[in-house]
Amino acid sequence: MERSLCGGALLCVLCGLPAAGKSTLGRALRQQLPLRRGWDCALLAYDDLIPEEPCGRGEPPRGEPPSVSAWKRRRREVLRCLERLLRALRSEPAAPPGPAAAPPSWGRFESCCAQQGLLPGRSGSPGSRPLCIILDDNFYYRSMRYEVFQLAREYSMGFCQLFLECPLELCLHRNRLRGSPVPEGTICRMARRMEVPEPEKNPWEQNSLILSSSACTTEEQSDAGMVEAFLVQIMNLLGAALENPVKQNTENTEQKEADRAICAASAVHQADQTCRRIISQAMKEAKAKNLLPSEMKSLAEELNKIKAEFLEGLRQGSRVENESGQQNATSDPAAGLLSSFQLKATHVVNKYVLK
Repeated sequence: MERSLCGGALLCVLCGLPAAGKSTLGRALRQQLPLRRGWDCALLAYDDLIPEEPCGRGEPPRGEPPSVSAWKRRRREVLRCLERLLRALRSEPAAPPGPAAAPPSWGRFESCCAQQGLLPGRSGSPGSRPLCIILDDNFYYRSMRYEVFQLAREYSMGFCQLFLECPLELCLHRNRLRGSPVPEGTICRMARRMEVPEPEKNPWEQNSLILSSSACTTEEQSDAGMVEAFLVQIMNLLGAALENPVKQNTENTEQKEADRAICAASAVHQADQTCRRIISQAMKEAKAKNLLPSEMKSLAEELNKIKAEFLEGLRQGSRVENESGQQNATSDPAAGLLSSFQLKATHVVNKYVLK
C-alpha cells in the first residue's frame, strides 16, 4: 500500500492579480511556518518555473488544437512535475528517475526544489515534519485551482486557497514600479476573468481565505505588515487543511457534479475562444470585400448573436442541429457546436458579401 508523506502535507494555492502581493506573502510564509509551526515549507512560483516565450508566444505547434497555447502546455508541465515530486516524496527516499522520463520543464522544477531541500534523498529534505507546498500564481480561473485540488485529492493531501484581493488600479500602480512590469493589458484582462473563491457554492473551496492587500502601497511594505495582520487567520487555515486532507470518494455524487461543472466551464471557455477567432477571420474576409461600415457593424452583431446562442447551448448541454434541422448525436458537444457555428457564420458572411 502506498504511504502518505511523513507528518502530513498540504498544497496551498496562492492566487490573485499580478502585483497584489502574492510573492511577498509566499516568501514571508516560507520563513514563518518553520519558526512558528515547525513545518517544512516550499514555495513554487510559476514565474520561476515557466520560462518566457519567444515572439511567437501562445502559438501551438503544428498539429496542436488552436486552444492549446504554449502557456497552457507549460502549466500542464508544472502540474506533471509536481505530481512526479509527490510520487517521489511518498515513496522510499531515492533520486528521481532520469531526465528521459521527465517533462521538458523538469530540470527547472528540480533546481527550484533542490534549492529548498525538497527532493527526497537530499540533505535537508522533508522528514517527519508536516510539509506545506505553496503554489504562487495568478490562478484567475477556478478550473486552474481545481486541478491542484484534484492532485491533493489523489494523494490524500490537505488543500487550501489564499486569495489576495487588491484593487486593479493599485495593482497597476505597483506593477509600474517593478523592474520588469507585466503588460497592463494582461493585468486588466485577468481582472475581468478573475473568479474569486466561493466556498458557499463549491464545497471543494471550503478551505479558502480572501485577504485584502490594499492597505499597503508597495509590495515591500506588505512583507511585514500584511503577514502580521493576517498571520493568525492564515495559520488557522493551514492547520485545518493539514488536519483534514482531501479524501477520495468514488461514490461522492456531489463531487462528481463539481467535476462535471468545472469541465463544462473549461469547454465553454475554449469554445468561446475558438468562436472569437472564427468571427475575427470572418470580419477580415468581409472587410477585404469592401463592405460599408454600417454593413460591417451589422455583420458583427449577427455573428456575435449566433456565438452567444451557441455558447448558451453548450452550457445547457443541448445538442446542435444540422442544416436539415435534425440533432447531431455527436459525443463531443463542443466539436458539434463549433462545426455548426462555422457553417452558420459562413452563411451570414455570404449574405453580405454575395448580395
